[in-house]
Amino acid sequence: MADNEGEEIVFGQDEVTCNERGDEQAVEDAARADNASAGMDEIEKDTREDGAEAAKSDDSQSETYDEASCAKELEETKNRYLYLYAEYDNYRKRTQKEKDNLYSDAVAKVAGEFLGVIDNIDRALSACKEADTPSDDKIYQGIEMVSKQAVEILNKIGVEEIAVERGTRFDPNFHEAVMHIEDSDLGEQEVAQVFAKGYQYKDRVIRHAVVQVAN
Repeated sequence: MADNEGEEIVFGQDEVTCNERGDEQAVEDAARADNASAGMDEIEKDTREDGAEAAKSDDSQSETYDEASCAKELEETKNRYLYLYAEYDNYRKRTQKEKDNLYSDAVAKVAGEFLGVIDNIDRALSACKEADTPSDDKIYQGIEMVSKQAVEILNKIGVEEIAVERGTRFDPNFHEAVMHIEDSDLGEQEVAQVFAKGYQYKDRVIRHAVVQVAN
């Protein structure tokens, strides 16, 4: 007891020191927590920015893909349209040609049958020319009117007589030679006489003119 009488005993000093140390530790912990929170905020911010950039990139790629897809689809549609148009144009031309050929065949067939009648009329006219009686003249005039009417009917449907007369240059595309004769008044391969008239429908020969060729 005597040894402790000279020392001053202060109660609570260790407690104060502990409290101060605790406060400093708390401050440090709070600072670390703030730093950690700030770091997390930065990470979240960076993450959001990266996400936004990624979204923009995705949108840009999507727009680019959509444009490319639309352009490709448009090109394919255009090609299909051109193909169908070409097919239709070929079909139209083909059917029109078949229609024209069918009509031409019908005209040629009908006209071919009708030409025999005109041949008989021409023969009757030739016979009437040789007659001397007035009655024969009237018959000639009547037959001539029938002949003109028949020719007019053929002309209306597009059938025309092939022009050929004495002195015409022989053309195998329009004339059929059945005889040859020597004639000093005519040149080589010239028509001397027409035995039967020829007829054509547009560029199609229905019947060649039957002729006699000189030299």
